[in-house]
Order: sequence, then structure tokens, then C-alpha cells
Amino acid sequence: INTPSIPRMQMSLLSIPEVLQKKRDGAVLSDNEINFFVQCVSEKQIDPSQIGAMLMAFCLSGLSTQETVALTRSMKDSGTAQKWEPSWNVVDKHSTGGVGDKVSIPLFAALATFGLKVPSVVGRGLGHTGGTADKLEAIPGFNLALQSNNERREALD
Repeated sequence: INTPSIPRMQMSLLSIPEVLQKKRDGAVLSDNEINFFVQCVSEKQIDPSQIGAMLMAFCLSGLSTQETVALTRSMKDSGTAQKWEPSWNVVDKHSTGGVGDKVSIPLFAALATFGLKVPSVVGRGLGHTGGTADKLEAIPGFNLALQSNNERREALD
């Protein structure tokens, strides 16, 4: 599901330096300003230094509840969401990080034995232990590079 983007005419009325300055000065950003920032990031229409400056402004000035909700929604809606077969029992296991995959890999296998589907976003090249993706790809024949929706469906079916 792709998010409707901000119309170009409306975007042209906003500028990253002005939005950045507003947040730097401690003001509360509107939903539209936050959506504009996220859209610029996702479309690569913003310099990385401006992204860093905005994140620093968020950190130093804080985010109101309204800004947090708007930022979360905008980030969630900025990409493509996968659609799963209605008959599938899809579950999620989210990791906050850590060392060793002591839970993720065995849990994925255990859940699969009960017929549950566990599509997961996993990390790669994370420090000295590597990420979950690196460990899984060390298993002969294990393939994480499923490109099409059909390949993903076949793997989960």
C-alpha cells in the first residue's frame, strides 16, 4: 500500500530549511510539515546533513504527542506494505537487537512447525556477530533474496 504523497503544489509551499528552523527553535510541527519531511527523505530529495539536523532538532526540542503520532504514521505509510493471504496465520516477532539470535532463529522454526507464517525484517552485518540474515544465509540452500511476490508466497506456502 503506497501512501498518497503531498501534492506538488502544496510541497512547493514548504521548504526543508524553514521546517528545520521551526523545529530547531522549539515549535511544534504540523502533520503536513512532518509528512513533507518524511516524503523528502523517502524520495531522496533532502541532503543527509539536513536529515541529521532534523533528527538532532527532534532530539533536543523533543516531540509532542501529535508530532510523534504524525511521524510514526508518515514513516509507516511511506513505503509498501505486504499483503498476506487471508487464510494464513501470520505472526510477527520483533527484535530490539542484542547479540546472538538466541530467540529469533529457534522461534521462527518453532512457529513454522505450527503452521504459522513469520515474515520478518532481519538485519545484516551487525557488528562482530553479524545479523540474523547473515546467519540464516550460512545454511546451505537458504535464500533470503526473494524478489517477487510469487517467490515470497511460494516460500511461505
